[in-house]
Amino acid sequence: MSQQAFPVRPINKELEMVAEPYRSLWETEDARIFRESVRRFINDEFVPQQPKWRAQHYPDRSAWLAAGKAGLLLPSVPVAYGGGGGGFAHECVVTEELARAGVPFGAGVQSIVAHYILAYGTEEQKLRWLPPMARGECVAAIAMTEPAAGSDLAAIRASAVFDGDRYVINGSKTFITNGWLADLVCIAVKTNPAVAAMRAISMIVVETRGLPGFRAGQPLEKIGMQGRDACELFFQDVAVPAGNLLGAQAGRGFSQMMQQLPFERLSVAVSGVATAEAAVALTIRHAKDRILFGKPLFDLQDARFKLAECATDARVARIFVDDCIVRYIAGDRNDVTAAMAKYWLTECQFRILDKCLQLHGGYGYMTEYLIARMWADGRAQSIYAGANEVMKESISWSL
Repeated sequence: MSQQAFPVRPINKELEMVAEPYRSLWETEDARIFRESVRRFINDEFVPQQPKWRAQHYPDRSAWLAAGKAGLLLPSVPVAYGGGGGGFAHECVVTEELARAGVPFGAGVQSIVAHYILAYGTEEQKLRWLPPMARGECVAAIAMTEPAAGSDLAAIRASAVFDGDRYVINGSKTFITNGWLADLVCIAVKTNPAVAAMRAISMIVVETRGLPGFRAGQPLEKIGMQGRDACELFFQDVAVPAGNLLGAQAGRGFSQMMQQLPFERLSVAVSGVATAEAAVALTIRHAKDRILFGKPLFDLQDARFKLAECATDARVARIFVDDCIVRYIAGDRNDVTAAMAKYWLTECQFRILDKCLQLHGGYGYMTEYLIARMWADGRAQSIYAGANEVMKESISWSL
């Protein structure tokens, strides 16, 4: 079926089938009300746009402005800097609702960059960059991965040479979410390659509009997440003001990344659980509606038992991620726990998605159906934010 022929109505109908998710203990009344507005916005504004975004491999810039106006961007950043003034619970609400709707949108990356600026930026940097990011006027990306350096961040080669009142950046980054529209790139570079990696890397914010030497490649062709761009970024003698360095001095980038990765990894885990829950709800409805051998698919013991397994796994995953969220909100930013959550919950997610897709039969293989897109989108979850094999290494070091 061509992209132009993608039916919008069945997508909305599928979303209506998804049962109300399990109510989490961390979800305050304020977060619940926020969820209602976020869900309504995503269903009304983003879901109908999915065929178009998938065809062009990126969301429209107008979507960022709309998301900013609706309060989906930087919900946990203080109001003084243009954010929503909420907490991690509000970030989780946005993450869950995008996952539940099967909408791959880079709001999470926007928040990741914002928290780097919030944690390490000067007051001037915060006031300059965060408000336009919250309004969606400035799209942000974080650039760590390189063609020869993925989960091994110490191996990056992109460099930034200090030259008077500026840094001159050379190198390339790849698989960068939001890269196609990025106005602001938080890039990991080596500012002193002669020392150990832990002291060699710095984080520098690059303002890309009209910047000589900067170029974004075309959105990459991916297995899933077709509606969200991932690009290569190229830096050739790109001059950036020295004042765009994050942190009081150069060489602190590695520790900054280690401190911020739990936020990113836990967010990935939250997305995984929400996707799994939605997939189970969709498949239960399908199994009860689908007639096979003269009776509903759900009447077959094998189908019922598989759904019982999926529902149980999803509930166990929910309890685990809720505990992680509660601890994170309380100030426990344990990187080992975040690695456990990212590793186990994303693999659990994919196991559930695979069983649910199988129960949809041939329909599960058609990308016009939400379950197929969830399955394809979910494959990346065990790769980005640190491959799950690296998560196991991190966990093993703590034993």
